[in-house]
Amino acid sequence: MSAAEGREAERDAILAALKPVVDGLVATFGPMCEVVLHDYRQPERSVVALAGAVTGRAVGGAMSEIGMRVVARGDEAADELNYLTRTDSGRIVKSSTMVLRDSTGAVFGALCVNLDVSAVTETHALLGALAGVGGTPAELPVTTFGNDIGAVVDVILDGHQLHQNRPWAALGRTERLELFRGLDERGVFAVRRAVEQVAARLGISRASAYSYLSQARAGTDVTSDSPGGHA
Repeated sequence: MSAAEGREAERDAILAALKPVVDGLVATFGPMCEVVLHDYRQPERSVVALAGAVTGRAVGGAMSEIGMRVVARGDEAADELNYLTRTDSGRIVKSSTMVLRDSTGAVFGALCVNLDVSAVTETHALLGALAGVGGTPAELPVTTFGNDIGAVVDVILDGHQLHQNRPWAALGRTERLELFRGLDERGVFAVRRAVEQVAARLGISRASAYSYLSQARAGTDVTSDSPGGHA
């Protein structure tokens, strides 16, 4: 067995050992808990084990924006513990993402715990109001969870375009490079066929998209735009 095959076998063994833990944690914490085991070697269907039903995903589903961020950071990724987000349906979720490493220290997956704390948050707000100490709750970021990686990519792209507040055609070269650099930093292009998806959404050719991505990574400007290639 080669060294590469040995590493893959080790990673498979780690995931297999953690699958019973997924069910055990949910059995311990109850129906408001969801535990997801991710294999980032296959980002489009990274969910390899799941128990609970907080985010509505299933085995074979895609990773979220949080997973993309971990993938983008590679082996520099660290655990993210006890952070709050809001799902598309309005649930407030307290989550922890714990990265999985093989014996070389390489990140290849994650074990994620999601707790639906909506009822707890509402009760806390009610008690605060009754006691006269309630305040305006902080606005939580909305995280898209889904079984389709394309939907997650679309949400990230929508967020970038909303931040720019202008269509692609109105962006200057520097802003276009910043868009591709931002998408790359969030792990979008680690997903198979993401370049093609982004190109289609922006109305540009695949070649132009690859050119912007390459030059964004190189930290250089785009020197020329072919007619019709970036409309």
